[in-house]
Amino acid sequence: QVQLRDSGGGLVQAGGSLRLSCAGSGGGFSSYIIAWFRQVPGLDREFVAAISWGGGGTNYRDSVKMRFTVSRDNNENMAFLQMNNLKPEDTAVYYCAAGRTPLAVLTAMYDYWGQGTQVTVSS
Repeated sequence: QVQLRDSGGGLVQAGGSLRLSCAGSGGGFSSYIIAWFRQVPGLDREFVAAISWGGGGTNYRDSVKMRFTVSRDNNENMAFLQMNNLKPEDTAVYYCAAGRTPLAVLTAMYDYWGQGTQVTVSS
């Protein structure tokens, strides 16, 4: 079982950048697909990006392609979401998640979740 703790959120102006981090503990981090989701109050949690076990495969929602980059460092049990050219519509609570299904986009495919980190993009 893996525990996740995400961090790195904050307030940024449109066009700015943030880097979110996801720290894994409890063992087995490298055996999980790691994904990032986001949620706005009143709406469903939506898929943002995912990265395969070794980092060789990635998947992104269309609206963040060419702006966001997901990566991981299994030696440090860490995953990251680099977010560039942020837009006000990127404002949400961001969660990292761990699961076994390759590059899945559904929340039900992920077993473990971080506590969330708030990202606010001002216009």
